[in-house]
Amino acid sequence: MYSVLKKTTEQLQLQTISEERKRILKPLINFVQQKINNKEPININFICTHNSRRSHLSQVWAQVAATHFNIPNVTCYSGGTEETALFPKVVETLTNQGFIVLKLSETANPIYAIKYSDNILPVIGFSKKYDNLFNPISKFAAIMTCSQADNGCPFIAGAEERIPITFEDPKISDNTAEQTKIYSERSLQIATEMFYVFSKIEL
Repeated sequence: MYSVLKKTTEQLQLQTISEERKRILKPLINFVQQKINNKEPININFICTHNSRRSHLSQVWAQVAATHFNIPNVTCYSGGTEETALFPKVVETLTNQGFIVLKLSETANPIYAIKYSDNILPVIGFSKKYDNLFNPISKFAAIMTCSQADNGCPFIAGAEERIPITFEDPKISDNTAEQTKIYSERSLQIATEMFYVFSKIEL
């Protein structure tokens, strides 16, 4: 893990997670633990309406958390109910928190390689529908990271589990003086909760 990113993760305070949030996170812990017990691959698809902010932050931090706690065979994905683009402020936020983000394509919907360690495959970030062929088609957990996607997608084809873990949209701060602060806070909240999830897994 890169040194700046390591410092970021060392500052996460898992003890600050409320009992209510722990209850919300428990089904994801159970899904991962069951897969570990059965020695099966662990595929997790984080879903939000536009696949532009919360779902990407969740995908990236869950992958980092799994690696940090040496949880094997975890692959994290993200998708939306529609395709837009990864919001640039998310890229900036992840960069500030210690990731190396490489822009692989100059299009309306750019593709990014989000690296957290020199010798580990990067997370590939771009906006896509949740059922895009880039994502798994079966044997995965669908994590609904926004209430709109949770309410709008009562059925996710191929998902073994459908788990709502919603986060407040940092988009509320766009075009305000608070934007950098709010995006950083939301990223760290997601990081804290994903680290909590994977810290509970028994190998």
